[in-house]
Parts: sequence; structure tokens; C-alpha cells
Amino acid sequence: MFNIVIFGAPGSGKGTQSDFLVKKYNLIHLSTGDLLRAEIAAGSELGKLADGLIAKGEFVPDNLIIDLLANAIDKNSGASGFIFDGFPRTVVQAGALDEMLTKRGMQVDIMLNIAVDNNELVARLLNRGKTSGRSDDNLEIIQQRLRTYEEKTMPVIAYYDKQGKNTPIQGMGTMDEVLARITNAVDKVKK
Repeated sequence: MFNIVIFGAPGSGKGTQSDFLVKKYNLIHLSTGDLLRAEIAAGSELGKLADGLIAKGEFVPDNLIIDLLANAIDKNSGASGFIFDGFPRTVVQAGALDEMLTKRGMQVDIMLNIAVDNNELVARLLNRGKTSGRSDDNLEIIQQRLRTYEEKTMPVIAYYDKQGKNTPIQGMGTMDEVLARITNAVDKVKK
């Protein structure tokens, strides 16, 4: 089983690149955002809680996200591997993910760290907001999400650096150029 954490600021292209990786490596894409949006659409208690937090640019509690991911993994136990998109966002979450995976005889094999400059991130997210209808794709919330990312999420890079799993990827350029950089990095690690 081969597991990837795809990492980067909001708008860095994690979801888009994950779609390509799913096809190329026969992996299951676990987007915490998608899992949460499904809960919101279902009107569950978790969905209601998550909706209020997301609308303010805040995070959903770690234990709930870990439970969502664990359930998704358990439902797909025969998979070739998983891509974790949007998680972990903090060092505590990275540790919790490692613990949950270890209990299942699994590990994170590589963290793909997609780097895109802030001006490009804002432009991408504003553009996405025009078509997605997502309430969190407006300038005020985007700026808050990027601040939160810099303060709380960027330390995750050091966590995976210590494990030798952080792989920086230049996220500027065409989708195909970024994908080529990503697949080159994955192919070096995946045996």
C-alpha cells in the first residue's frame, strides 16, 4: 500500500493533481474537504458544526477528521493506497494520522509539498469562487485561510522533513508541468 499526503496552501492545486494521481497510481483520494462537504450536505450534526467553522475559515476538530478518515480507509481496505488531501493541517494532526495508519499497518510514504506564491493563490481561489459557489472562496475568507495556513499548517513541513518524507514541488506552471514534477517525485519513492 502506498500513501501520499498532498500538501499546499488553499488553491495550490492539491485536488486537481490528486485526480491525476488517483488514475495514474490507482489510489483513493481522501479529501477532508469532500468528506466534510458530504456531511454538510447530509445535514448531520458533524456537518452543521463543520459548516459554521468552515464559513469562518476555521478548522474542524482533529478527532472528528481522524474518525472520518479512519472510516473511509476501513471501507476501502483493499485499496492500493490513499492520497490524503487537506489533512494533516497541523503537527498534532500529522501525529494522529501516523498513529491511525500505524494501527492499520500503514504509513505515509511521501508528502508532496506544492508551493505556489500568495498572489497566484488568491487569484486562483477568487476564480474558483466564481464557478464553485463555495462560500469560502471570497477575498476576506481567502486571506484568513492563507494566514491560518502560514501560522498553523506550515509547521507540518518540518514534521515530515524529520521523517525524510517532505518533497517540495514547484506548483507554478501548467497543470501538466506540475504533474510531471509530482510523478517524477512519486516514482522515485514508489517501488
